[in-house]
Amino acid sequence: MADTAMVDGMHYPVGIPLGTANASFGTDGIRGRVGTVLTPALALQVGYWCGQVLPAEGPVLIGMDSRCSGPMVAAALTAGLTAAGRDVWSLGLCPTPAVPGLIRKLAAAGGLMVSASHNPPEDNGIKVFGADGTKLRAEQQDAIEAGLRGESSGASVGTSISSCGLAEQRHELLRSYRESLLASVQNRRLDGVKIVLDLCWGSATACGAEVFAALGADLTVLHGEPDGSRINVGCGSTQLDPLRQAVIERGAAMGFAFDGDADRMLAVDAQGRVVDGDHVLYLWGSALQDQQQLPAQRLVATVMSNLGFERAWQARGGVLERTPVGDQHVHAAMVASGAALGGEQSGHILASAHGLCGDGVLTALQIATLCHGRQLTLAEWRDQSFESFPQKLVNVRVPDLERRKGWQQCQPLQEAVLAAEAAMGEDGRVLVRASGTEPLLRVMIEAADPAAVESWTEQLAALAEQHLNRD
Repeated sequence: MADTAMVDGMHYPVGIPLGTANASFGTDGIRGRVGTVLTPALALQVGYWCGQVLPAEGPVLIGMDSRCSGPMVAAALTAGLTAAGRDVWSLGLCPTPAVPGLIRKLAAAGGLMVSASHNPPEDNGIKVFGADGTKLRAEQQDAIEAGLRGESSGASVGTSISSCGLAEQRHELLRSYRESLLASVQNRRLDGVKIVLDLCWGSATACGAEVFAALGADLTVLHGEPDGSRINVGCGSTQLDPLRQAVIERGAAMGFAFDGDADRMLAVDAQGRVVDGDHVLYLWGSALQDQQQLPAQRLVATVMSNLGFERAWQARGGVLERTPVGDQHVHAAMVASGAALGGEQSGHILASAHGLCGDGVLTALQIATLCHGRQLTLAEWRDQSFESFPQKLVNVRVPDLERRKGWQQCQPLQEAVLAAEAAMGEDGRVLVRASGTEPLLRVMIEAADPAAVESWTEQLAALAEQHLNRD
């Protein structure tokens, strides 16, 4: 079987000549194993067709996380972009949100981020942003897809450019991003506050400790050097145990952990309790609500957000709008409704006042300074939020894409879902969905009764395994 790339949950062949790849480029880009899934040949093609499709004026920015494969992927993208006649400015190691922020500030044509986010070190990925700093428009995606499938010569897409572009190292541009982080807290300080940061050996090492120290925090830093061989390994937002232990042992007021490209953040309080994206939305949203800066009292979250959060926010007079999983859906809903704040339970938070781009470091700064400004510990502030309903998520491996995405056609599983919903009533909910990036069916149960959560999760996962994976 030929090597394939995972693009929006689909597998496509890679490593074939430019212009003949039977591939599609989705809004979340490409992510997978380097060398077998994400190859230099594929990255070069992506770079070339991005160069054809992005606006003709301005440089294209490229940033990356700390993965060992990052320079290789970035070099291949650069080769493709310059072959399309585009000038490339390399930012080097940086958080993902630095790329769209600098695109807007510099009036760049667009940008690419080389990162596989929370995936293991052997993976990598490519995210693409347009000239407005957001994910590409549908027509731009279609043009890239056509090029990758060999359906366009390049001359008919965008502006025909005869000369090769120039590539420059522009690491100094990240100073502007760091300054924007400090400006976001509006002169609030953290003098003497004991804070632990888990920088995950990744993108957050580029500036995370620096900005917290500039605000006067008394820091303990974990996994604070860029190390692509250990990014996301037993640390960061996917593994909070090291952060929890350090916060408790040091007597810190709070701790923050980031994922590999620092666009997400999860926190722990002084008691070691997790402060997830739902808590962040409630706390930050409450602060905006108190300042009359929350239009229509609206927050935007996804279907994964906890029912306890929703009910507590409604009790506060707020409106919670839910979207499908994915920051692009949250972004679209926020733009449509004019919402000021939205995000995901996983810690990907978007604020309209800060560019509508998930930024873990910025979110951590907001929570830390808002909390300290209230003369509260994070534990005390968390106690003012809500108690989560018991929630359990089980991933069932279903390699067959058609069965995975069409799970609702499985009658025994569908009947069990309806039975679970009827049994739990308004005190619980069921969410079954196919992953968009992995061959997994995600089964989540949430209910006031922990026993119901365990029982129904076990039953539904077993049925999915039995009926979706049979020969």
